[in-house]
Amino acid sequence: MGALTLGRLALLAGLAGVLLAPWHGMEDAAALAAWPRAEAAPLAALLADGERWWMWPAVGLLALAALPLVRGRMAGGLVAACGAAILAIVFLQGQAIGLRGLAWPALAPLLGTPAPQPALGWGGALVLAAAAGLIASGLAQRGRFGGDAFIAFLVVGSAGLLLLFVFVPLLTILSAAAIEDGRLAPGALAARLAAHEAWSLACVTTHQGCGVVWNTLLLACLAAAASTLIGLAFALLSARGGVRAQPAFRAMTILPLITPPFVVSLALIVLFGRTGLVTTAMWDWFGIPRSRWIYGLPGVLLAQVLAQAPIAFVLLEGAVRAIGPSLEEAAATMGARHFVVFRTVTWPLLRPALAACLLLGFVESLSDFGNPLVLGGDFDVLSTRIFFAIAGARHEPGRAAALALLLLALTFGAFALQALWLGRRRYTTVTGKGDSGVPAPLPRGLRISCGAVAWPWMGFTATVYGIILVGGFVHDIGRGDMAFTWRHILTGFEVEWRDGIAFRGSAWDSLFTTLEVAAISAPLTAGLGILLAWLLARQSFPGRGALEFMAMLSFAIPGTVVGVSYIMAFNEPPVELTGTALILVVCFVFRNLPVGVRGGIAALAQIDKSLDEASATMGGGAVQTLRRVVLPLLRPAIVAALAFSFVHAMTAVSAVIFLVSARHNLATVYIVGRVEAGEMALAIAYCTVLILVMLAVVLGIERIVGRAQLGRRPAPLRAGA
Repeated sequence: MGALTLGRLALLAGLAGVLLAPWHGMEDAAALAAWPRAEAAPLAALLADGERWWMWPAVGLLALAALPLVRGRMAGGLVAACGAAILAIVFLQGQAIGLRGLAWPALAPLLGTPAPQPALGWGGALVLAAAAGLIASGLAQRGRFGGDAFIAFLVVGSAGLLLLFVFVPLLTILSAAAIEDGRLAPGALAARLAAHEAWSLACVTTHQGCGVVWNTLLLACLAAAASTLIGLAFALLSARGGVRAQPAFRAMTILPLITPPFVVSLALIVLFGRTGLVTTAMWDWFGIPRSRWIYGLPGVLLAQVLAQAPIAFVLLEGAVRAIGPSLEEAAATMGARHFVVFRTVTWPLLRPALAACLLLGFVESLSDFGNPLVLGGDFDVLSTRIFFAIAGARHEPGRAAALALLLLALTFGAFALQALWLGRRRYTTVTGKGDSGVPAPLPRGLRISCGAVAWPWMGFTATVYGIILVGGFVHDIGRGDMAFTWRHILTGFEVEWRDGIAFRGSAWDSLFTTLEVAAISAPLTAGLGILLAWLLARQSFPGRGALEFMAMLSFAIPGTVVGVSYIMAFNEPPVELTGTALILVVCFVFRNLPVGVRGGIAALAQIDKSLDEASATMGGGAVQTLRRVVLPLLRPAIVAALAFSFVHAMTAVSAVIFLVSARHNLATVYIVGRVEAGEMALAIAYCTVLILVMLAVVLGIERIVGRAQLGRRPAPLRAGA
C-alpha cells in the first residue's frame, strides 16, 4: 500500500467522522436513532449550530492535510504533523471539557464556560483513526518503515491502541492511589501502601488474621509450589515412567481450560462443607465433628492447585521430553546410577520449565478472585479486598488503587526472582545434530514417589469434576439427595414455545451476552495478536522493543488490577466505556493479547524468512506477502489464539466482575451471584452448561485445525505392501 493511498483512505475516514457518524455516543440505540440531531448529531451539525466551536482547529487541520493528498503531491512532514495535531486536539478537548463542563479552570479565559459534553462516539473514533492514518502515511512518505505505508499504519495504530488500553489504565491506577479529594497527596499514598490491613502481623502473636499482603504472598507461594510438584510428578510418569494412562492424563489437562476458575470451589463445598458428602460421611461413620475448615487458606489453596496443576503438567511434560537423551547416556556411561543421572543431568535441565511453572502458578494465584471469594471465609487476599473497596458500601477507589499497586508489585517481584534464579546459564539440549539415544528411565524410588502423588490426585480430581458434572442434575447433591431432576437446568435455561420460541430461564441473558462478547473479542484478539507477532518477528523499525513490551505488559498485570484500572480510566470523557458491552470486548482483547502474540512469534520462528524474501522479489508488498504467504502458514497459530481467546472470555471473572452491568452481565458473574445468594445447585447447573459449551468449542476447533498439511509427497509404497 502506498503512502498516498493510505493518506486518502485516512482522509475519507476523517470526513465520515466529521460529516456522518455521531460525534458522541457509542451504544445507546435510542440516542443513535435521533441521528443526525440531538445526541446523535455528527460534528458538522454541532459546529453548524454553534456548538463544539473549539473543534474548528481540528477540522481546519484535516482540510490542510487534504490539500497535498488531493493534488497527489504529498508532503509527508505536513501530513504527519496534521495527524498528530488532530490527535492531540481531540483528546485534550475531551479531557478539558467533560460531563460537568470545564474541567481545567486554567482554560477559562480561552474557552469561557462551555456547555458540558459527553464522551466521544463513533465520529470521534473515526477521526482518531484518520489521524493515525495521516501520521503513518506521512512517515511512510518520508521513508520510515521502509516506505511501506501498511507497516507504518500497523505500527502507529497498534502502538496507539496499546497506549490507550494498556498503558493509560495502568498509569491511571498508579496516579489514583496518590489522589485524595481531587488533589495530589503523596502522604495519602504512603498511608494507603503502609496500611495496617495490608501488613499486619497480628497472626504471629494473636489469633487475629495477618495483613492481606502476607496472606496473598503465602497463598501464592504454596499454590505455586504444590501445583508445580504435582505437575512434575505427572510429567515424569508420562514421559519417563512407562505408564499407559495417557488419555486420562490428557483429559485432566483439558478440564481446567473449559471450566470457570471458581467452579472447583463449588465442588469442594459440596464435598467438604458443613453439610458436604464427605463431612456427613465422616460424622456418620467415625463421629468426626463437622467443621468449616474448607473455608479459609486450606480450601482456597486446594481449589487453586486443582486448577493449576494440569497446566504445570503440560509445561513440564514438554520440557522432560525435550531433554536430549545423549546427555543422560553420557552420564550413565561414566558409571552414574539412575538417581545420580536424574539429580545431576535431568533436574538441572528442567530449571527453566520449573521456573516458568512456579511463576505461572504464583501469578495465577495472585490474580485469582473467584476461589477466594467463595472459599476465603475470614482469609482475605488482595484481590477480594480490592473488589470490596470498589463494590462495597464505602466505595474507596483510592484504597483499591493502592491495594492494586501492592498486587502489581508482587507480580513484578516474581518476574524478577525468576530472572535471578535462571541467571545467564544456557539450557540448550536440542541442537542441529541427531540424537537417537534412549531417555533414561526414572529411578525406582522416584517412580514410586511420583505414583504415590499422581494416582491419588488423579482420583481426587476425577471426583471433583464428577461432582460438577452431576450436581446440576440431582435434587440437592450437597445434602445427598441424588434423585435425578431437570429443575435446576430449567430454572436457568427454560424455553417455551408460544407463538415462537421464548427464553424464560434466568440465565439466558448472561449466556447470550457472554457468547456475543466472546465471539466478538476472540477474532479481534487473534487478528491483532498475529499482526503484532508478524511486526515483531519480521519487521525492523524504531521502537520495536517498546512495542513488544507494551504488547506483553498485560500478561504481568493481574486481572483484578486490570478491572480496577479500566473502571478508573474509562469512567468519564473523552473515552467513557463503563457500563457498555464495548468495555468487556476491549478488556478481553487486550487481556488475552499476549497469548496471540507469543503464539504467533513461535509459529513464525518455524517459517523461513526466505519465503517472505521470495514474495518481495516477485514484487509483492507487505500486504500481499502477509495475505498470500504468511497467514496460510499461520493457520494453526491463528485458530489456537481464537480458541484460547474464546474460552478465556467465557470463563474469566477476576477482571470483568468490575466491568459488568445490569444490562451486560456475564455467565461467570451470574454464577458468583448465585453462590452468594445460596443457590448452589443452580450455580453448579450453569457451570455444567458452560463446561459442555466449552467442550463443544474446543473439540470443534480441534476438528477444524486437524493436522498441518505442508504439501510433502507421500512416502513410496514398499514392494509387497
